[in-house]
Order: sequence, then structure tokens, then C-alpha cells
Amino acid sequence: MSDEKNLKDDINEMVNDAKESAREFVHEADKAVSSSDNKKIMAGVLAIFLGGLGVHKFILGYNKEGIILLSITLVGILTTCLVIGVFILWIPGIIGLIEGIIYLTKSDEEFYRTYQVDRKPWF
Repeated sequence: MSDEKNLKDDINEMVNDAKESAREFVHEADKAVSSSDNKKIMAGVLAIFLGGLGVHKFILGYNKEGIILLSITLVGILTTCLVIGVFILWIPGIIGLIEGIIYLTKSDEEFYRTYQVDRKPWF
């Protein structure tokens, strides 16, 4: 009978440990989502105002995509003496504006899942 009681005690202890681990996991997930809110707002605002420079991509950790936007902007600046440079400058600016609006209109959970967990780099 005492072996059965010890077994039940061990099972109850394991269940309590599992519940505590689940609580800690949920707490950490909530902290991650709330910290992504700051990234969401910062990335969205910077995408709208400085989208051509790719700053919002660097904030989200998309270095390759940020360099692409920055390169397009630099090529546009260097070729503004030719008429084509003016049109090239519009491309990263429009991309930044669209992405900024998308970032700011997503819910916190959707933003976190899309851009930080699934790592979707464009739009």
C-alpha cells in the first residue's frame, strides 16, 4: 500500500512540475509578444519615414533585405543626374510606406508570428 501511495505522490509531483513549466512557458511567451509590440511600432514608423534606407529591415533582423533597400536608394541618388535616378528612388520609398502600414495594422500576435517567428522578409 505504501508503494502505491509513493507512486501517486511521485505522479502528483510530476504533474505539478509540468504545470509550473507550462506557466513559465506562457509567461515567457507573453513577454516575447509584448516586446515585439515595441519592435512593431518602431519598425512601422521607421518604415513609413525612412523606408528607403531599409532601417525597418535592420530593426527586425533582416540584414540582407535592408542592404538591398539601402543599395537601391544609393543607386537612385547616384543616378539622379540622369532622369532614371528619380524613378529608382521611388521604389524603396513605396516599399517602406506599404510595409510600414502593414506592420502597424497587424495585431501584436500576428506581427510576432509573421515577422519574428516565421521570418517573412517582404510584405
